Amino acid sequence: MNWRKLTLVVYIGSLSMALSASTPVVSVSAPCTSHDCKVLQSGQYQQAQSITVKVLSADFLGSGILLQKKGSVYTVLTNAHVLQAGDAPYRIQTPDGSIHAANLSKNLNFGKNDLALLQFQSTGTIYAVAFLGSPSAVGDEVFVAGFRATEEESQEKVFAFAKGKVSLVLPKPLEGGYQVGYTNNLEKGMSGGPLLNRRGEVVGVNGMQAYPLWDAPSVFQDGMEADERLHQMIIRLSWAVPIPTSALEVDIRVKSSKF
Repeated sequence: MNWRKLTLVVYIGSLSMALSASTPVVSVSAPCTSHDCKVLQSGQYQQAQSITVKVLSADFLGSGILLQKKGSVYTVLTNAHVLQAGDAPYRIQTPDGSIHAANLSKNLNFGKNDLALLQFQSTGTIYAVAFLGSPSAVGDEVFVAGFRATEEESQEKVFAFAKGKVSLVLPKPLEGGYQVGYTNNLEKGMSGGPLLNRRGEVVGVNGMQAYPLWDAPSVFQDGMEADERLHQMIIRLSWAVPIPTSALEVDIRVKSSKF
């Protein structure tokens, strides 16, 4: 008998049992649509699936992140521009396919950052929430997740996941708070979804695609425009509002908010 193989099997089985016992993650079955998924460790993809939700009004608006659980109330972090694409009432579709009525947390102020919070209740099902990571640095491998919008309304919005690297971290944020630029392909509908590091921790909120349709100047939050050389670098990348700065604000303020 090959004792090395037996030991490996026993170890993997024990690890799987420990993870399933300690982490209440809803089972999801969305297919991985990116070629990159095939070369990733399954834990990274599954973590992204378990914390990424659809944001809905009358129609599909975009993606969101299961950020926090307090009792039966869940907090979802997304982009403000995602909510501006539709009217209240909003709804959240969780990874198990359930749809929940959601309230906008109006008492939270993210300043000029393109962020917003929704809250919903779930008494019968426990969902996983995000782990937050340290700020990204140039060269870090990162992963994007979200629901890709399709042109045909009859088609289900497909969970998308892709890997890449951080290519640029600006010394000050662009309009909307965007500061982390990466090579991952960010598609329409993925705004509000998570940017994750190799450990599956959320380090940013996706929101700005590469190669915009209109070549408008790149403007910082302080109103200054980027020079042409930097502008050309910016428009070639996808962008996220960084975590943990915004998430720490959420953690402090959500404690006093009511569903």
